[in-house]
Amino acid sequence: MNPTLPKDVKEAFPFQPRWFERDGLRMHYVDEGAGDPVVMVHGNPTWSFYYRNVIQALRGSHRCIAMDHIGMGLSDKPDDGQYDYRLARRIGDLDALMEHCGVKENVTLIVHDWGGAIGLGWAARHPERIQRIVILNTSAFHKPPEKPMPWTLRLSRTPLGAVMIRGFNAFCRYAVKHCVTRRPLDSTARRGLLLPYDSWANRIAVLRFVQDIPLWPGDPSYDTVSEVEREVTKRFRATPMLICWGMRDFVFDHHFLKQFECAFPLAQIHCFEDCGHYILEDAQKETLDLIEGFMR
Repeated sequence: MNPTLPKDVKEAFPFQPRWFERDGLRMHYVDEGAGDPVVMVHGNPTWSFYYRNVIQALRGSHRCIAMDHIGMGLSDKPDDGQYDYRLARRIGDLDALMEHCGVKENVTLIVHDWGGAIGLGWAARHPERIQRIVILNTSAFHKPPEKPMPWTLRLSRTPLGAVMIRGFNAFCRYAVKHCVTRRPLDSTARRGLLLPYDSWANRIAVLRFVQDIPLWPGDPSYDTVSEVEREVTKRFRATPMLICWGMRDFVFDHHFLKQFECAFPLAQIHCFEDCGHYILEDAQKETLDLIEGFMR
């Protein structure tokens, strides 16, 4: 995608675009500031724009790196013949980018949504590099058995859902409206989050992420999630961890939070009863203050 952004989005996201090529595909990422690295991993259907305020808050004291997954944000959006839209490939992409950037130690990892499984999957490969972890409405576990599959995700995995996501941008539009519950997104945030997903071709990863959610043994990414769950629970039980959670998230709700509470009993946990899935938008000031305090 052309990195030229509308004026208001560029002002909110005033970072130099950088590019990393892997297997002939260009991955866009932000690399701002200097110091110990802060690696931010987004989910679906966001991109590095979601972390814009965290980057601006921390780049004076830390090296802030935020990638766009292949198919997302400003990265290339290949078809299925060029790219395997699976969790294991995503973890490999992040691993390759971190090697490219020379990120070897004292990492603060910040994850949201699918970024949890991807980022923590990478961290489990290199636990010696991880200094602290920030968790934002995400998962690194299989779906809790007591948590029903939300109807929106069930629909998204049907042929009709595929047409709605890729043809009408229903998933992204639903997200910018319903993933905040404290207040509506301002026009710039809404425009920025929707910007990369402006055509059928450019929404392929939005759909593939939904289709890749593993529900049963035998699903393509089921074993990958099992491995992430096992290794993360084993390796990071005592790692300093901050959890900021919007309790009105209709997907990553209290059932998912409970998994983190049980796995990481030493974590600092801050719940926002009136906030939704996009916690960095809904509780912007509070989460930034908590993250900055945690970093200190």
